[in-house]
Amino acid sequence: MTIIYVVVGIIILWVIFTYNRLITLRNRAKEAWSDIDVQLKRRYNLIPNLVEAVKGYAAHERGVLENVTKARTAAMEAKTMEEHAKSENGLSSALKSLFAVAENYPDLKASQNFLELQRELRDTEDKIQASRRFYNTNVRDLNIKIESFPANVIAKTFGFKQREFFELEKAEAKEPVAVKF
Repeated sequence: MTIIYVVVGIIILWVIFTYNRLITLRNRAKEAWSDIDVQLKRRYNLIPNLVEAVKGYAAHERGVLENVTKARTAAMEAKTMEEHAKSENGLSSALKSLFAVAENYPDLKASQNFLELQRELRDTEDKIQASRRFYNTNVRDLNIKIESFPANVIAKTFGFKQREFFELEKAEAKEPVAVKF
């Protein structure tokens, strides 16, 4: 009879340990997404300043400025991981166009305000990339645990769901936005 209690006790301890590990992994993935979200918001806040800086020098480049603004709005309104990835690809593309236009204006490239915005955006892009890697690592660990036997039994019982990776869709979008002049 003692052996049965010991086996049942071990099974209960294993269930508790596995459940707690799944909770830890899920919370790490949430925290990692929060890090991405903070950096994306920082990026979104920089863009209007960047557009204003370029607008003064490149008034006839209205289409490019409107595309950046539309892409920023779409990115801010994204809800799912797939929508975020798609909208971020569009925003990166629009920003590349904006910086290509800026190269045609030597006074703009020399502007201290523009150079500071450029530096901040480059820094933000680096932080987004690092946050994305951190998030995807945590999602990978969570998904492996959810799929692995026997932890998958506990995960299914308690309703743990796999999370999506935050991946870029286009090969050219995998590169950070070029902000060199």
